[in-house]
Amino acid sequence: MSSIRQQKVARLLQRDLSEIFLKLRSTHLEGCMVSVTMVRISPDLSYAKIYCSLFGSALPQHYLECIQANKNIIRKELGIRVKKQLRIVPELDFYIDDSIEYASKIDELLKK
Repeated sequence: MSSIRQQKVARLLQRDLSEIFLKLRSTHLEGCMVSVTMVRISPDLSYAKIYCSLFGSALPQHYLECIQANKNIIRKELGIRVKKQLRIVPELDFYIDDSIEYASKIDELLKK
């Protein structure tokens, strides 16, 4: 169970990371749209797990590796955006969110 503070910080990070990925799309993530679907943050607000859906690419693992390689740039940009709200910018770890694929498989099985 997460606290209200964790939920607020998670929503803040989700919004700002979405804007950062939109900005990075033209330089580092050509041909791929990244949507931040969920952010889970530790109770001490020092670590965040970011779940992303990657659209428009046949190789989502390649783009996830590109995001991981640019993690420091993303964290620095996030720090600039949230410097008034957070004392410490959390460490970021990115994962592929496959819930859409899972839901489509379930839907397909239910139609059979």
